[in-house]
Amino acid sequence: MKRLIECVPNFSEGRDAAKVDAIVSAMSAVPGVYVLDKEMDADHNRCVVTLAGEPDPVAEAALRGVGKALELIDLTEHQGAHPRVGAADVIPFIPISGVTIDDCVALARRVGKEIWTRYRIPVFFYEAAATRPDRVNLENVRKGQFEGLRDELKRNHDRQPDIGEPKLHPTAGVTVVGARKFLVAYNVNLNTPDVGIANKIAKAIRFSSGGLRYVKSMGVDLKARNLAQVSINLTDFEQTPMHRVYEMVKREAARYGAVPLGSEIVGLIPKKAIEMAADYFLQVENFSPEQIFENKLEGALTGAPADQSNKDGKLGALARPFIDAVAAPSATPGGGSVSALAGALAAALGQMVAGLSRKKKAQLSVVDKLSDTLEEMRKAADALTAAIDRDSLAYDGVLAAFKMPQGDGEEIKARDAAIQAATRGATEIPLEVATSTVALFERIGQLATIAAASMKSDLDVARLMAAAGAKGALANVEINLDGIKDAGYVTAVREKVSALRERLGETSRVNA
Repeated sequence: MKRLIECVPNFSEGRDAAKVDAIVSAMSAVPGVYVLDKEMDADHNRCVVTLAGEPDPVAEAALRGVGKALELIDLTEHQGAHPRVGAADVIPFIPISGVTIDDCVALARRVGKEIWTRYRIPVFFYEAAATRPDRVNLENVRKGQFEGLRDELKRNHDRQPDIGEPKLHPTAGVTVVGARKFLVAYNVNLNTPDVGIANKIAKAIRFSSGGLRYVKSMGVDLKARNLAQVSINLTDFEQTPMHRVYEMVKREAARYGAVPLGSEIVGLIPKKAIEMAADYFLQVENFSPEQIFENKLEGALTGAPADQSNKDGKLGALARPFIDAVAAPSATPGGGSVSALAGALAAALGQMVAGLSRKKKAQLSVVDKLSDTLEEMRKAADALTAAIDRDSLAYDGVLAAFKMPQGDGEEIKARDAAIQAATRGATEIPLEVATSTVALFERIGQLATIAAASMKSDLDVARLMAAAGAKGALANVEINLDGIKDAGYVTAVREKVSALRERLGETSRVNA
């Protein structure tokens, strides 16, 4: 698999196109780097560039961008609505394929050191690359902006950079480098110039103030347009999707007599985020990503099944490879993977019931609840589907540990340690599956109170599948515990198993 990452450097220049073009040219000159997008905003006085490619070329491109920004941007003369501490303000690395977040952390640390070595610009690390808990959140690092940080570094040792001297570069400030998941930069413009209203809405929706998880937000004064804007970063669009944020902004704005004029996306966005928003707002009956032309075309070009409908018995053909893999005389995939599949199928049925029910006139008063449930079921199905392979890989690790050499004492010791570590891993994953499927079982029961009555049998099947997945996963946990020597760990896990079994026992009977 090709190793691909994304890098989205933010530069403190959004008004001079010639300067931005020079920065982009410096980065695009690196072979193997693709410039996918460039966004300039005059009010924010900031540009956002999206790079992609293999890790080393992208890292070099980011470094060249920092160098060109150092030449062209003077923060002592910079003014804009967006907070900033550096000419090359923020450089995040994002894993795409064949690369983990830990790989991106290592890359961020290497790039940070090189920024100081080449350009003598101090560096802070944030998000997954942060060296201290208080620097995980970017807003903490940027507190006071360039001017405030410049003054505070003279007297506050706690604000010293992670790399470099305890003072800002006189014109380029500092650069904040990090590693994170895919971030969606999403702004909502209001029909009022009152930035105070935007600030109140931002406070209501951001997680740090008690709002939505995975949301960062602030109010921005768009002077050129005589509008106030709620500027939003979604750090996990699948957990907190765009449409939920938009609806909350709309509701909060109404409290102050304002309405959204529209919204905008800065940079690029995953296709799935748009699919989720389309599903929510359009409420297309039986919507599936397979109905999107580009998805079908991609499947045809890559050899993936292009038609996942039930025409001509294709569903059976799709299921056959997994069934054959389970039937084969090998240890994996086994009961743990089958348990995860049972849970995923339960969640998929829950999605179907919620999706169809919200089209019914009788369910009009609970459409929002059904839409929220649909999202919950989708997330559960995704997580449990991923657990099918994770369980097999974890048990493969156990088998590999048992095959380690056991000649001398050191080899025996290493083998025993590896077996214990692998067995723990093979215990944690079915425990996660059991926890998820028990919660899913309970949630399906709640769905029954708002779903269309005609779908009762589907919900009954979903609950039975969730219960089967939970019980199967718990059985896998318990058999693995027999091989673990850490008595404290075993006791703690058995307590969790007992609590999960009790929850199942209280509600495990499907209503007749």
